[in-house]
Amino acid sequence: MDITSLIHRRRSIFPKFYVQDKPVERALIEQLLENANWAPTHKLTEPWRFQVFHSPESRETLSNYLADHYRRTTPPDLFSEEKMQKMSENPRRAGAVIAIILHRNPQESLPEFEEIAAVAMAVQNMWLTCTALNLGCYWGTSKAALEAHDFLQLAPNERCLGMFYLGWHEAPDVPGKRRDIAEKVSWK
Repeated sequence: MDITSLIHRRRSIFPKFYVQDKPVERALIEQLLENANWAPTHKLTEPWRFQVFHSPESRETLSNYLADHYRRTTPPDLFSEEKMQKMSENPRRAGAVIAIILHRNPQESLPEFEEIAAVAMAVQNMWLTCTALNLGCYWGTSKAALEAHDFLQLAPNERCLGMFYLGWHEAPDVPGKRRDIAEKVSWK
């Protein structure tokens, strides 16, 4: 498949479509992470770090954290039992969940946005790899994920930028939607 077709096929595929009894092999996750490692990085700071929740036990621990965080931090008037249930189920349905972590250059020699951009490019490399393999995935940025510093035992110069859920799926093929690029470009 050529790169343009691959980019145009990339989609968020959510855990409700994942096949639960079809595990994602560790070697495949390692391939995703190796491809992530080849993202562009200014001054070669390589600011991406990942924690992989692969075993059923680790995904259950993540599930419990997400549900508990939602329960503790959501005001009663905004609380949704359905949303809490979904947050709890997603890690269990996934074949793996990868915590996406920004590891800031300790000297802060680069603006933070450059480091975040590098991490996002690493995630895009994983996403395109998943697309090529027909492996479903999506990048979730729930409040619980973004506030997972203590849960993930991160260093002071690190922060979680979300969770990357992945699994074999049975999602329908949905065409992409984008407005015309001409609406977004001016030529000088």
